[in-house]
Amino acid sequence: MSKRKLRINGHSHLLPYPEEIPQFMKDKGIFWVDKDRKFMLQKDWNRPITDSSFFLEEKLEWMERNKLDHAVVLNLSQLYGNGLRVEEMKQALRFQNDFNAKVQHNHPSKFTCGFVVHPGFVRSACWEIERCVEVLGMQLLCLPTHYMDSIGTWRCIFDEENEPIFEMANKYNLAVEIHPYDGEKFIKLENTSWRFHLIWMLAQCGDAYHFLTLNGYQDKYPNMRTCFAHGGQLAQINLGRRIQGFDGRPDLFEGKSHPRKAVGHKNIFFDTLVHDTGGLELLIRNQGSKQVIMGLDDPYPLGEMESEKQSSYPGKIIDLAIEREIITETEGDAIWEDNVIQWLCGDDDAAKKKLMDRILS
Repeated sequence: MSKRKLRINGHSHLLPYPEEIPQFMKDKGIFWVDKDRKFMLQKDWNRPITDSSFFLEEKLEWMERNKLDHAVVLNLSQLYGNGLRVEEMKQALRFQNDFNAKVQHNHPSKFTCGFVVHPGFVRSACWEIERCVEVLGMQLLCLPTHYMDSIGTWRCIFDEENEPIFEMANKYNLAVEIHPYDGEKFIKLENTSWRFHLIWMLAQCGDAYHFLTLNGYQDKYPNMRTCFAHGGQLAQINLGRRIQGFDGRPDLFEGKSHPRKAVGHKNIFFDTLVHDTGGLELLIRNQGSKQVIMGLDDPYPLGEMESEKQSSYPGKIIDLAIEREIITETEGDAIWEDNVIQWLCGDDDAAKKKLMDRILS
């Protein structure tokens, strides 16, 4: 009898309990959670905590209820550190990384956790990568699509100045997660009707994919595997326009790599969180099912959560895609398990065995 395929969620988030957050984070207005666990807060910002599974014990219960074997926990987007003083930024990011490392260490069968660095300070970022990998035993680097550099200019993560970071990722065989945030800080539009989450975050992913592929980093750093959150959704619908632009104005792309070279590349992954089977079908047609991993973005309300209004539940989009013959059951199983493992470990069979042993222990 064949073994049951694992259900691994490749895009999850976790809040510290209020008492786990250092006092300086609240004193400096960087990030905290109120004692009643109703809101996450920053200076002049707050957001309701919409599900109890934002927290560890409740997350474990939620995973058990939904038959999820393992989850990849990303960093909190609020802790990218943009606009903070250097020392405050370093302390905040170190807190996030140490918290995630503790979660992975204490619950190795349930969680693989990521760590975050700030690209505006490349040397410090490389030191933190070394610490997180060699001391904390972490293998997933979380990066924002865009960041504020040391002189206050907003840049794309795949700027050539950040190549030392990618060299470190390549050296350590790291998986990399690219996630959007902070669009309202550099896109000069009124923050209304959730436009930065519903529209601009997807455009930020498309912009980051644009520069990853133009710079040919998927080949230049063969041991680094990059996954784009939210299906890199606008990157999919925009592929033809980018190809035509490259062909039509070659003078603008001297020394750059053709967009076609990156399509379906084994080192570029996308999660399933596109919210409809039409979007998922386009993603799979463009990139192939092997480059797609399961992503629930739990427990945020834009994640694939239980919802009576949407008759939704974790994993529904894969079930619908199989039902509508967009993918086969075998491809669906691979999106849940094999593809996530491949993104996390690459072609390192020893790393794959170590991870599987940890999950099954």
